Amino acid sequence: MTIPHRLIGSGDHKVLVLHDWFGTSAGWGPFLEYLDGDAFSYAFMDYRGYGVRKDVPGELTLAEIADDALALADQLGWERFSLIGHSMGGKAVQQVLAQAPQRVRKLVGLAPVPADPYPLDADGEALFYGAAEDRDKRFTILDLVTGRRAGRVWLNRMVDQSLELSTREAFGGYVRGWVSVDLTDKIKGSPVPVKVVVGAFDLALTADVMRGTWLAHYPNAELEELAGSGHYPMYETPVALAATLETFLGGPNGM
Repeated sequence: MTIPHRLIGSGDHKVLVLHDWFGTSAGWGPFLEYLDGDAFSYAFMDYRGYGVRKDVPGELTLAEIADDALALADQLGWERFSLIGHSMGGKAVQQVLAQAPQRVRKLVGLAPVPADPYPLDADGEALFYGAAEDRDKRFTILDLVTGRRAGRVWLNRMVDQSLELSTREAFGGYVRGWVSVDLTDKIKGSPVPVKVVVGAFDLALTADVMRGTWLAHYPNAELEELAGSGHYPMYETPVALAATLETFLGGPNGM
């Protein structure tokens, strides 16, 4: 199976990029304009049920995302590569690491879901599990994770894109994986260099959450909190995000 993808840059450092629950391979905002294509090659992949792969059937699991990501790397001829994952994609890149640790150079989590199960109370379950069929719930989630600071125009655009570019089956299927799957035993103690980036206004995946999860799991992890951003720094602070990611990816301690 050939996996369609979006490729930016032609540099020697190869990077696989996995999107969030609401996004697609094209849903990275103005951030893409500030990437260094001479130093890096970035491959952006859609999950099954999303974007250009909206009609591709599947089991809709994290393991399947990882299998497809590794298949894309093989397709591109990339034996070793770094990984960037946003939100749900942050848990998916850890699944890739668990399945092929020898192939991963560096790992970046952007407002990333931890390897642990994500705790939800009854109201949280109703909100997140109900979002596949309820537009208002999607709006509420996006408003929450951006610190209730984003305007309605942007929020509505993000909701509309998620409804148009993903199937309800996929949106509802993946949430159960990123909420419930526990990868901790498979990744804890990995020596891979890790960068975790969170927005200061993200009310869900905060710096404190990262200190208790990502930084506890990876001995070579560092954390950065971006001022002026919530859960979507690729839209909220794109220049700062591109700079901090590439400083880390291009810096020392590559494996």
